[in-house]
Amino acid sequence: MHGMMLDFKGIYYDTRCLFQHADPYKPGEPLRAYLADGELLLPNESGLRQNLTWDVYFPTASIFFAPFVLLPWDPAHILWMILTAASLVFAGFLMWNIGASYSPLISGVMICFILANSEILFLLGNSAGIVVCFCVVAVWCFLRDRFIWAGVLCLAASLAIKPHDAGFVWLYFLLAGAPYRKRALQTLLVTAVLTALAILWVTPIAPHWMQELHFNIVTACGPNNPELATAVRSGPSMIINLQSVIYFIYDNPRIYNSVSYLVCGSLLLIWSVRTLMVRFSLRRAWLALAAIVPLTLLVTYHRPYDAKLLLLTVPACAKLWAEGGPIRWLALAVNAAGIIFTSDVPLVILMLLTNDQQISTASHSGQIFMAMLMRPTPLILLAMSIFYLWIYMRRDLERGLP
Repeated sequence: MHGMMLDFKGIYYDTRCLFQHADPYKPGEPLRAYLADGELLLPNESGLRQNLTWDVYFPTASIFFAPFVLLPWDPAHILWMILTAASLVFAGFLMWNIGASYSPLISGVMICFILANSEILFLLGNSAGIVVCFCVVAVWCFLRDRFIWAGVLCLAASLAIKPHDAGFVWLYFLLAGAPYRKRALQTLLVTAVLTALAILWVTPIAPHWMQELHFNIVTACGPNNPELATAVRSGPSMIINLQSVIYFIYDNPRIYNSVSYLVCGSLLLIWSVRTLMVRFSLRRAWLALAAIVPLTLLVTYHRPYDAKLLLLTVPACAKLWAEGGPIRWLALAVNAAGIIFTSDVPLVILMLLTNDQQISTASHSGQIFMAMLMRPTPLILLAMSIFYLWIYMRRDLERGLP
């Protein structure tokens, strides 16, 4: 069906180019492969045209997509949909397995809400569903100390496909001390091997892939490109990193990039120092992950389907809820807001409510109001990260921990 599986079509035909000894990073080559298969590109399919114009994945991703390219398109995309659905349900179950020991109801409601609002992810066939599952499986394996090598392979695969989704989760284990630093280094070794194999495969076919990939990312992946930030203003496909909010106030790339990196970099530095200084405990681990996951979504190019990674924040919220006190309500409110404003149905409702809003942006107050109205998600994710970082930094809440 036209209009469906746009992202997976891009992935599929990017890798298909390599099998045909064509450079997928050269603009237009994936589109050529698509048309050579006898497929049609309708005039209104601008999204598909963009996805087939340039490859924005690192060569390592093609290793994981290659088995699907060995199949014709129909069974390949059906298998991808089944795998994505099964992966997300499995990831949700693993997080419920952790959170249920603190609050099964809170954990179950949040996880079900995340999974129920995954329609756009399935519609587009984006790789975020698989990446999030791999990342969640790795965290569960490491913190449960079970199936360690399965966790290593899953986290390596997640890094290989979307390093900007799983990178900070890997960083946590690197900083958390033994034996978790060992797990992170094992993951890095596996990723390095996969990278070497991918480069050996891709370089003879696309000798200039590094320069071409850089060009493709800069061109395709706003909001460093203000035109894309303007085109995708709201809805379940909007950009959710911090630059997209500041853009509404200062449309100068030097300003909105600098401010974003300063804010996120400061939070990351505080989080990193704290992680290095404290002794490991499971409670601290879940709080650390709950603080870093929203920050992951703010630093670089992300859309709401990447935010399924918020599954990793559910155990921390459930734990704080079980501890009682006023903080439980704040944790529930912050976590629920983060999940709601990265979910498909609420974002569609927000889009319908704000589409006809006419707000003057001549003043700073108008610009700030427009940013809050059109881009609430990054601001909520920022509040979520600051909240969990604050809890993570509080020593008095950790008394009695081993």
